[in-house]
Amino acid sequence: MVLVINKLSRSILSASVFNPEVQVAPACILWPDHDRQWEAVIPLLQAELSELFVLGDYAPEKQIGPAIWLRCVIAGQIEGINLPADRTPIIYLPGVSRQDLRAVEACPDRLKPLAELQYRGTIWSQINAKDWTILAFLKSDQGGLGLDVAQDNATKNAMQLALHRLLDEEITLLRGKRLDKNFFNTLLTGGDPVRDLLQWLDQGDRFKDNREVNEWQAFADVCKTQFAFDPENDGQLVGGAKLAGHDGPWKAVWDRYCEAPKRYPQISSLLRKCQTPAFDLFTNAETAGGWPQWNDEQEASLRNDLLALGKLPSHEARNKIIELEKIHADRRELVWAELGEAPLARALESLALLAETTRQSLAAGTLADMAAGYRSQGWQADDALLSALAQVENEQDLAIISSTIRSLYLPWAEESACYLQEIWKNYPPMKVHGLDSGPTPDCVVFVDGLRFDCARRLMSLLEQQGLTVDAVERWAALPSVTGTGKPAVAPLIRENVIAEEPEPYNFAPLTPHQFKKSLNNNGWNILGKKEVVPAPDSLDPARLWVECGDLDHEGHDRGWKLARQMDLLLREIQERITVLVEAGWSKIRIVTDHGWLLLPGGLPKTDLPSSVAETKWGRCAVIKPGASSSGLEIPWHWNPNQHFALADGISCFRNGEEYTHGGISLQECLTLELTVTGNQESCSSSVVSITDVVWKGLRCTIAVADNFAGLSLDIRMQPGNPDSSVVVGVKTLKENGTASVVVEDEELEGSAATLVLIDGNGKLVAQAATVIGGGGK
Repeated sequence: MVLVINKLSRSILSASVFNPEVQVAPACILWPDHDRQWEAVIPLLQAELSELFVLGDYAPEKQIGPAIWLRCVIAGQIEGINLPADRTPIIYLPGVSRQDLRAVEACPDRLKPLAELQYRGTIWSQINAKDWTILAFLKSDQGGLGLDVAQDNATKNAMQLALHRLLDEEITLLRGKRLDKNFFNTLLTGGDPVRDLLQWLDQGDRFKDNREVNEWQAFADVCKTQFAFDPENDGQLVGGAKLAGHDGPWKAVWDRYCEAPKRYPQISSLLRKCQTPAFDLFTNAETAGGWPQWNDEQEASLRNDLLALGKLPSHEARNKIIELEKIHADRRELVWAELGEAPLARALESLALLAETTRQSLAAGTLADMAAGYRSQGWQADDALLSALAQVENEQDLAIISSTIRSLYLPWAEESACYLQEIWKNYPPMKVHGLDSGPTPDCVVFVDGLRFDCARRLMSLLEQQGLTVDAVERWAALPSVTGTGKPAVAPLIRENVIAEEPEPYNFAPLTPHQFKKSLNNNGWNILGKKEVVPAPDSLDPARLWVECGDLDHEGHDRGWKLARQMDLLLREIQERITVLVEAGWSKIRIVTDHGWLLLPGGLPKTDLPSSVAETKWGRCAVIKPGASSSGLEIPWHWNPNQHFALADGISCFRNGEEYTHGGISLQECLTLELTVTGNQESCSSSVVSITDVVWKGLRCTIAVADNFAGLSLDIRMQPGNPDSSVVVGVKTLKENGTASVVVEDEELEGSAATLVLIDGNGKLVAQAATVIGGGGK
């Protein structure tokens, strides 16, 4: 890689070449520069050429001095300055032309000590004996660079202002380009005019104040030429309006803004100050999507429409939701959605799925029919409910989304739960032994409260890791609480599950100590949540019980806010499973004790007289000896002599409960038992290769070949340290294998870094060295 400064240095040094057969070595190289074109970059060149001295006022620390001092330097008579024998002193002469030296009699007194050096030394000049100007050096193919350079005055001024930046450019990258004023102005402002324009729109006067006069003028000239916009005279509001309209050359500016809008936090406020065009019935996201005001109007309209749903019957509300989804779906692709300014439009996608799913009643047929209906489609309603709540940002939106959910979900869930409870009476008490139906696995992972829909999400995460996942439906032991369900799915012998000699009619589940003791007695090792996963061959016997995931705990603590944490909680479980597989556990069974009901605003309240209940929970209660309730009663899974009263439908014995379980409903009782198989190689992504890397300013675009599904691009200063990331945001690879990221700190341009590809678990899959901006320091 040859830079302009390298070629310039070599050209200057070439002036000292001589034929020792007929010549003596020149005493020095004189560099006349009548117009002082090169003066600004002399300090940069002195870093390359230690033998470079400058005619001027005495400043020896900068290698500057008057003519007589320079003569002494050449003669080796200045203390502290000892040039190597193979170095020829170079004397830069600002404001001096070659003709000034030739006319010895008319030569100014300050130059006379140097005049005779034109005979003992040599002069760095063009082949036609003219002084080297910047234009001549760039354009000439005889001693210069031979580049295509415009020759108008605007270009000459721009190239001189940008010379310090030009010196660090790679020559091969300049060939084939037309170097005009736009090129040099862009170079002076950092090489990325789109970024600079966005920064000015975001920062206003602060952007101008942080730049030299020449840099600001270059920026203004670039705006005039490339964007038909004068920042000095037009001002920010005109620029904001052009950005929102994003026509012509402003389309590229808008696209860049959409890539990383959070990098320019004030632009949204700026656009809101601009006068908007007239919006009408035909205005849509394509024509008005650049205006946050239009998005605000659409959000307000959607808010009013959702509020009105509470007055409609459920079937009409569902139809209205699906109609609204068609109107507002495009807004989710706008930058305002990414900035969190379209929460209702984002939630509407899930609400539409909820509406579509709850159109189909599950209250029909046999128990097997209900399970089949929930398996094929019904679980998506619960998943959509969580996804919609995950978009909630404030109390106002919570009230609207909660009201909509209750209109769609509550009657559907109530109907299916009542029907399930009715047909349950015709079935004998179920004895659920989660591990009795197949070979005992090497490793069992227990997740408290892994509801059916959450298990489906977890399946997807594990399959993305390359693991094989099989699912089997299980009905939870009743009542659907941890004390009953956890022993039912644990690999325990039946007699050891309940406490020894329980009191008649007394609820006596195993204590945590008794449960662990029973596991140990049955030959199982227990792994704590924070303990390091052991390899199978390090245990005897090689059987492991693992507990992870806090879904049930989080649900009881947070209520509807569990929806916000769900993906994070499931990813933690996925990571634990991955570590187990990588440690050598080739077959893992994931079991759970029960599901749960969740309804923002609280489940319906039902009463149970205290004269009947000895102890009450959310959905179940221990019945006092000799008492009976008017509702559904069931025997305890582990003791048929002990009975529980269950709340009807999806109602709750406690007021205001948003999250609870213990009763009979598809959400609480139908669970998935997952069997994961794989090996260390399964968790490793297939080999991928980065085939192309292109930098445009601080934006890097890559192309990837082979198996890139689910991978994301990041740029780091330390490839193994996620905290060393320098990009605005990690980007997932598109279907064509490309991704584009923007480096946040412009001061890093030219620094060495590493492109990294990471999988959905944050694991490093591939990496490649790069230089930020494409150049080098």
